[in-house]
Amino acid sequence: MKKAEVLIESLGYIKRFHNKVVVIKYGGHAMISPELREQVISDIVWLKYVGMKPVIVHGGGPEINRLLEIKGIDTHFIDGLRVTTPEIMENIEMVLTGSVSPALATLFNANDVPTVSVSGKDNKIIEATIRSESLGLVGQVTQVNTAYLNHVIEGGFLPVISPIAYGPDGQSLNINSDEAACHIARALGAEKMILLTDVAGVYQDFLDPHTLISRLTPSSIKDAITAGFISGGMIPKLECCLSALEGGVEACHIINGTQKHSLILELFTKHGIGTMITEELQ
Repeated sequence: MKKAEVLIESLGYIKRFHNKVVVIKYGGHAMISPELREQVISDIVWLKYVGMKPVIVHGGGPEINRLLEIKGIDTHFIDGLRVTTPEIMENIEMVLTGSVSPALATLFNANDVPTVSVSGKDNKIIEATIRSESLGLVGQVTQVNTAYLNHVIEGGFLPVISPIAYGPDGQSLNINSDEAACHIARALGAEKMILLTDVAGVYQDFLDPHTLISRLTPSSIKDAITAGFISGGMIPKLECCLSALEGGVEACHIINGTQKHSLILELFTKHGIGTMITEELQ
């Protein structure tokens, strides 16, 4: 009976999200651990089979760090963004487009979900300009071209996108994966954007797990930042969520990808398990 009750509870959400695009930024420890990766893949496969249209934008920072370390290439960050020399860009592209993206596509294909692995540079899906000279080949997104992505999605395929952009004169540019997911969600008119992270969401007190905030709005986010209990790396994630809402995305979610079946629990249960960001409460 408990299983039946859970299925009945999820039915309303399944009907609501059927045929809707959901952009998922996939990164963190949930990508590194084979066990966690299998759980996330199975959740996304489930979304696909109940009629949703998932689009995956992935990261790959740890894998990039590992390759650079093996090659003895120094790397450093400014405001959370990797300073990207031409040599580092070559290695980033090798890891993201040449390794991580095809490996994820293979896992989905193994679960009978037809999948296309693409770089944001392919077909100029993501166009960008250089953000600043000090950061090197780090891009700032200027446009997302959806014609190819829509063709892939409507053809029944699941796109797995590496955050590499088409820059000036065809130059490859490194894009922050949260930013890439935000711009793609806006351009596709996604119902939801989900950021899989290594934390459960936004807390009033990060040291107290009981203070998880289940829902935020643009005004409450600004108040929380002013009050000081939202800081550090969570601020740019929330800024991406606010930008997505401004671009027409219905809701954004920040959830812990290391928690078993977090995607399904967040999307298909009444209370969810992370932080949902929506427009102002009525």
